Amino acid sequence: MIILGVILLIIGFVTGISVLWTIGIVLAVIGLILWVLGAVGHEVAGRRHYW
Repeated sequence: MIILGVILLIIGFVTGISVLWTIGIVLAVIGLILWVLGAVGHEVAGRRHYW
């Protein structure tokens, strides 16, 4: 999810499409939150790790 967010950020920046930029930011932030929760030991969606 983090990688997809970064890819959308890059595509949105290069093409100037603000919708892709916004979606990329949202996906990157959600991915980072899930990654941090998984790293500190919280189960995410019933799994012990996010990946």
